[in-house]
Amino acid sequence: MAQKVRIKDIAEKSGVSVGTVDRILHNRPNVSKSAREKVEKVLKEINYQPNMYASALAYNKMYTFYLIMPKHESEAYWEEIEEGAMQACESRRDFNIQVKIIYYKRFDSDTFNKTFQQVLDANPNGAIVVPSDMESTQAFTEQLHAREIPFILLDSYMPDLKPLTFYGQDSFSSGYFAAKMLMLIARDEKEIMLMKLTKNGKVASKQQANREVGFRNYMSNFYPAVKIVDLDLPMEEDRSNYDVILEQFFNEHPLVHHCMTMCSKAHIVGDFLLRTQRKDIQIMGYDMVGKNEVCLRQGSISFLIAQHAYMQGYNCVDTLFKAIVLKQEVEPVNYMPIELLTKENVDFYRRTQL
Repeated sequence: MAQKVRIKDIAEKSGVSVGTVDRILHNRPNVSKSAREKVEKVLKEINYQPNMYASALAYNKMYTFYLIMPKHESEAYWEEIEEGAMQACESRRDFNIQVKIIYYKRFDSDTFNKTFQQVLDANPNGAIVVPSDMESTQAFTEQLHAREIPFILLDSYMPDLKPLTFYGQDSFSSGYFAAKMLMLIARDEKEIMLMKLTKNGKVASKQQANREVGFRNYMSNFYPAVKIVDLDLPMEEDRSNYDVILEQFFNEHPLVHHCMTMCSKAHIVGDFLLRTQRKDIQIMGYDMVGKNEVCLRQGSISFLIAQHAYMQGYNCVDTLFKAIVLKQEVEPVNYMPIELLTKENVDFYRRTQL
């Protein structure tokens, strides 16, 4: 009944005009206190629930959301996020939603600050933020709060920043799970390689660092005798340089038959293993990107952990839409599923889950 009630019915019950009811429902000015009280009393009595979709369409306002993320190459986790975000924008095009993607360079505070200043200057309706370091990100999000611009954190959860919501995996649990799955096939090993893409000794994100904490926690609890050998690969190197580093590593560590990485670049090792025909070594990693899928199917990657990057991008935009346009409440934390993919089940992986 609440959905079928007409503005005319509310006006008759309240003893005011249809125009007055319309102004109150859309929170417009020029309404007397007594008229507002009469209408609000009737709305409460009939438990009136406005059609937010219809109201938003009728308002015909343009909404701009910014997606702030690291620069990246193709065939990466981030590209999947972009695709999901743009699809959500397309799905809501009747509501005049637009998404603008803007990039910063990882480990470069100057480009980070410049990028976010551009966002602040644009004064968007909402933002999706892939955090950098805590200090730099907090300086930006405090300004978003001051301007009452809702924002969502993506990839790395920093609750102290008080975002509208978060989308991503529970990174500690994900790393713990990764170690548990790896040891199903590596339980008799004495050494395991942990590969990290780094710059100046730092991994690319807090999420990867937290995954490593979870990974090492499991290993110390259940396989304390297994030696974890770190291999830091510098970011943005070409394949020939990686080949030299990997060749030297495996020659120096003949006991390593299983490897792990907390990022989406398992294919760097996987491709090397295929080209050098080292069939006694495998790596496990994250994300169903194309290069990883090839290595998974050909056997140099043992497992992939999927985190539905496409859906993270889609849900972030859709959540901003629901919160800002439809005025709906949203869940404060949204952890993505932790899914294990092998060459036997990869054909059944659905990245959209719509």
